[in-house]
Amino acid sequence: MQFELTDSRRLTGANLYWEYPSAIIDVSIKCAPEEIIAAWEKAAREWLDPVGYAEQKTCYRVYDGGASLLISAPIDVLYSMCELNETAWASAVASVTGGTGPDPGEETPRLVRLFDEERNPDLLALQEAARKHGVPFLWDDDEVSLGYGASTLVWAPDALPSPSEIDWPALGSIPVAMVTGTNGKSTTVRMTAAIMKAAGYRAGLTSTDFIRVGDRVIDTGDYSGTGGARMLMRQGDVEMAVLEVARGGLLRRGLGIERADVAAITNVAADHLGEYGINSVRELIPAKFIVSKALIGNAPLVLNADDEGMVHYASTLDQPIMWFSLDPDNPLLAESTACGGTVCYLENDWIVVAQGSRMQKAVQAKEIPAAKGGIVRYNISNAMAATCIAVALDIPVDAIRKGLAKFRGDEHDNPGRGNWFEHEVDGGTIRILVDFAHNEHGMKALADAIRQVPAERVILLMGQAGDRLDEDIADLVRAACSVWPARLLVAELPGYERGREPNEVPQLIRREAIRYGIPEDAIELFPGPGQATAEALIRARPGDLLVLLALTQRAEALALVHEYLENTPGNHG
Repeated sequence: MQFELTDSRRLTGANLYWEYPSAIIDVSIKCAPEEIIAAWEKAAREWLDPVGYAEQKTCYRVYDGGASLLISAPIDVLYSMCELNETAWASAVASVTGGTGPDPGEETPRLVRLFDEERNPDLLALQEAARKHGVPFLWDDDEVSLGYGASTLVWAPDALPSPSEIDWPALGSIPVAMVTGTNGKSTTVRMTAAIMKAAGYRAGLTSTDFIRVGDRVIDTGDYSGTGGARMLMRQGDVEMAVLEVARGGLLRRGLGIERADVAAITNVAADHLGEYGINSVRELIPAKFIVSKALIGNAPLVLNADDEGMVHYASTLDQPIMWFSLDPDNPLLAESTACGGTVCYLENDWIVVAQGSRMQKAVQAKEIPAAKGGIVRYNISNAMAATCIAVALDIPVDAIRKGLAKFRGDEHDNPGRGNWFEHEVDGGTIRILVDFAHNEHGMKALADAIRQVPAERVILLMGQAGDRLDEDIADLVRAACSVWPARLLVAELPGYERGREPNEVPQLIRREAIRYGIPEDAIELFPGPGQATAEALIRARPGDLLVLLALTQRAEALALVHEYLENTPGNHG
């Protein structure tokens, strides 16, 4: 089939393509795309006119194997616009292939009815009034709200007040930070929240594991998308917020909130390629930079000066940038401070903040528990990103130091990410690391830390979800095997096959490990991470370092580690 509709969805906020809420379809095109896209644009204009939305815009993005086709829409008719977009695509395919397309005599009345039923003029009136008053506005299928935190007012979409009934001066905002990136965003978010808490604020955060205000966990699960952002901003007790913003949410829905006071991108590397028409790191970089569209005026974008792809892309932006780097001699730092900019870097074990000609030592890396005495350099990088965010929010250096020192990076502060355990037994020490490294970039950073830990043997447990490309899984395996594990335990991830055959991914990992040079008899396959974790613990002996890459069933893995520590004679810490 030359043409196929593969996905249809709403983009509810600013997105990869433009600033407008939109109806988007992803389509597979197995020929030159120009003719079918021109036919779609023509058909879209023809269907927009009879439903009363002729003024809406169209745009598209072509990628290898297909295209994304967008029609802008007011927020109250996005579902109907998705129907119209699909109809326009069907019309275009019919015109190009000579087939039978939608019948205007039947389809036009259907679309008109859908738009009439979905329209909500009260919603649009409230949105426009909020814009005029400079008040935060959030909406979804279940709730519409004005203001953030203590000033928030919330209504059902079918019970909205008139703008004249609102006490606009009583509505306000709170400081908001966004964090995205391929690796380190969860840790950076949690470090930032710890700094906010140290500064005396009741910090709210969203993440891939939970949504929380202060010590109150609102819910567990993946809240790194638009829904989590809106839920947090509607909490009456949140005073300052930091949002984890994942690639999937950005591409599937766009930004969850319209404005932020600062946004940070930790890094951009190969991960989840092949989804939503993003097939390379070069294409992924603009997707991460969507967060910059929430920044207004002088609100800064915090970027990693050690990431070449980000540095190159940032040169095309007209946006205040705060750079951070592990290299104090990175030329971007001097260029920025010479222009009065703010940067952060590591020098002689100190995280230093420089604002123009003024420099302040913020915290020593050895004082940050998550950096493990300075050997976990990627967490020093994450700490610098959090430091930049805090500076942008006018949080004093003393609070930055206290917050980073109190963030332990353990299973309570940062579950499944760099959780270290040590167990003293007769004959030596058994060390255990539970981590989330799941792509080549993250694994290389973790491998650098592992090589600095004394160990007679490394026992490595790993797996991978099935929605990664074969070459991405191979890159991960090579990065993992660079620590030369004496035993490699490969686990299937039940429920995460995502289109692959059972045991297909473990066999792929095994083949690549053998190709890298790991002996066949050193590799074992397991039906799940729990079984592999239990086996690794049974085989542990003094001098071992167990590296448990717990991509799934992290709670079970951590529980098994604790059971082992409690039931094995010795002292642990």
